[in-house]
Amino acid sequence: MPVASWVVPNTERVFPQSPARRGPAHPALEGALNERMSFQVAVRGDEPSPVNVSLAVDGPAGWRIRVRRVGYVPLPHHNTPIMADPLDMDGLGHTPGFVPDPLFDESSVMLPGGETHAFWVSLQPGRGAAPGVHSLKVRVEAGGAKPAAHSVKVRLHDVALEKRKGFSVTHWFYADSIMDWYKTDGMDERFWTILESYARNVAEHGQDTLYVPVFTPPLDGVKRPTQLLGVRRAARGRYLFDWRDVRRYVRMAGAAGVRKFEWCHPFTQWGVKNAIRIYEDRGRDERLLWKPETGATSPVYRAFLAQYLPELRRFMDEEGIAKRSFFHVSDEPHGDHIDDYRKARAMLAELAPWMKVMDALSSIDFAKAGLTDMPVPSISTALSFAADGIPSWCYYCCGPRGRYLQRLMDTPLAKIAMHGLVFYRWPFQGFLHWGYNYWYRSQTRELIDPYTVSDGLKWPGWAYGDTFVVYPGPGGPVDSIRWEVFGESLQDYALLQTLGVPRTGRRLSAIRSFEDFPKNAAWRMKLRAALLAGAGRPASGARR
Repeated sequence: MPVASWVVPNTERVFPQSPARRGPAHPALEGALNERMSFQVAVRGDEPSPVNVSLAVDGPAGWRIRVRRVGYVPLPHHNTPIMADPLDMDGLGHTPGFVPDPLFDESSVMLPGGETHAFWVSLQPGRGAAPGVHSLKVRVEAGGAKPAAHSVKVRLHDVALEKRKGFSVTHWFYADSIMDWYKTDGMDERFWTILESYARNVAEHGQDTLYVPVFTPPLDGVKRPTQLLGVRRAARGRYLFDWRDVRRYVRMAGAAGVRKFEWCHPFTQWGVKNAIRIYEDRGRDERLLWKPETGATSPVYRAFLAQYLPELRRFMDEEGIAKRSFFHVSDEPHGDHIDDYRKARAMLAELAPWMKVMDALSSIDFAKAGLTDMPVPSISTALSFAADGIPSWCYYCCGPRGRYLQRLMDTPLAKIAMHGLVFYRWPFQGFLHWGYNYWYRSQTRELIDPYTVSDGLKWPGWAYGDTFVVYPGPGGPVDSIRWEVFGESLQDYALLQTLGVPRTGRRLSAIRSFEDFPKNAAWRMKLRAALLAGAGRPASGARR
């Protein structure tokens, strides 16, 4: 046969020059009765002429099976620091070059000679699926040659994952990316239709929290206005609010599976110096209510917040989401910003004493001073918060890299797959990331093509793969491999929680920090298999 084909785990990237593999059959997938799983089928052409290759997968009745073609995107350089250990850096020997990442809803590929391509197969057992071993039949057709057949076993265990509790996940969503890429007329009906597909996507990948652009997010430069809240001046210093689009956004997200809401930062990023840019009506003409240099605690902004915050509370109460909402002060304040942060926080506490705030910050001084109710430290410092008994979330952004947990274009997929287990190891209450769909040149309104640029044109400061986890498709998101593996990893968190596995028990003792943890796929698979195999047995009281 002019085309070789073989089954590949979802924790291994297939590069254009990956050699054909012949060897033992792919080990059985192990999962809970309601768990999403995936694997790949790689194909390599041996003939000089291209040949059309198609893939079909059949499984048990009622199972959802989705086949997607793995696309390649350029990686001009490795992310810094360059690591010699393949457990910390993928693609050594293949990159700079093309790396697999976007997943296209296509089940065929025109395969050039001397190249390797892959298909990503996602599966979800049907309702009522029984424990035991099930078979998937994989059929690879290439030209007029006899089809190649593979069998993939799926072992379902007698346990159903419960919904994750006590650990929220959010990735900041950029409505301006949707408007600019799809060329909508502001928030027209096409915008809302496309937006809904992205909201479903975040929920399908284990994200339970969505950023609400009630005002244009004061994040990474002066952005195109994406203000949901209509604001009109009623008189000098008096404002009227129109909540219709905010209500539509919240209800749309809730219907898509989002449970919690993260409200826009009310003060500028990296310093807490100024009021944010708020526009008349919804900002179509970019008429600001005050000058950009207006101070964070100035009388004019204080007067606005004194009217807006009670209205926000009323709206949340009406929608029943007040207890499912998160609030901010300013993004990433540093040690020398603590005085300005204290003043802004004090003003919020006076105007809205019900508001509990959280922010991405890594200086423990903010938490010790009681300035934030829920700190969100970088994973480089988060364990010091845990050691001091300070409840917190955690985040990463641009860094840390190297040996740390990450999900960049050259982060090994087996390392990305460890997110759920590492998050569970300590009592963090959530994870925040800044880049769900940031498709711009760094801190500008200049749209980039995410299929060719994955660093905001700011490498090495911004890493390849840090700015987004989904690509824009014709009418909605195109998943990345990184996003798929990350989403599946959150099921590990749910599995540990469902089974009541102690965070400090022997099972997880090899996870010592955000940079010192098992990074090979075999360790995770062995742990999962042991947990799943014992899931149906009565608890003996022994530590798992």
